[in-house]
Amino acid sequence: MAEDRENAIISEVHKKISDAFDVFDHERNKTVDVREIGTIIRSLGCFPTEGELQEFITEIEEEEATGYIRFERFLPTMTKLLMERKFRPIPEDLLLQAFEVLDQEKKGHLGTEELTKYMTQDGEPFTQEEMEEMLSAAADPDKNVIFYKDFVSMLTVDDK
Repeated sequence: MAEDRENAIISEVHKKISDAFDVFDHERNKTVDVREIGTIIRSLGCFPTEGELQEFITEIEEEEATGYIRFERFLPTMTKLLMERKFRPIPEDLLLQAFEVLDQEKKGHLGTEELTKYMTQDGEPFTQEEMEEMLSAAADPDKNVIFYKDFVSMLTVDDK
């Protein structure tokens, strides 16, 4: 019985991976552009750092890098990641704490320039394009600030 359940889970995981991969398989030849791998992984609920993403790509790339990733190499590695629940999103309370640390005056919001400074200078810095994308989703258009409690709830999913 347990084996049947596990096979059903693996089958479901394979279908999820296949469906996500197919969205970016524009030629319908079971390959995707290597630059799409991060988007595919994130669409499956995994959020690796840039370093982890590069390691993943290196693991599944052909010996001679072609710029494309084949489904048959992507599937087993991605299945393992999903089954082991790797690269899970940061829990909402930790994300909220991170914003609260940046909001030293405890205003409940951060200015767009202030957040841009933090996000582009430390750790794994955001690119200008990533920053613009984030601000378009996060910033209150009237006040030009990020009410981070609202933003954090947009970013997180209930993973039950």
